[in-house]
Amino acid sequence: MLKHLEFVVYCIETYRAAKGINGRIIFNELLNSKAINYIDEVYDALHTFGDKQIVWNIDDYLSHLGASV
Repeated sequence: MLKHLEFVVYCIETYRAAKGINGRIIFNELLNSKAINYIDEVYDALHTFGDKQIVWNIDDYLSHLGASV
């Protein structure tokens, strides 16, 4: 179970808006790559970031997995 559900949703929506991609596509990619769990796990650091840094951090996480949106 996610501890920081509201923040995870905020990050997903921020990422979706920045990428201009359908929410279902973004959600499925983040779910399959376990990025949603990653966002929840690094909440303590990530919640201090601005929107651009959140998007960059998710991109960086995905690139390390070889995934991209």
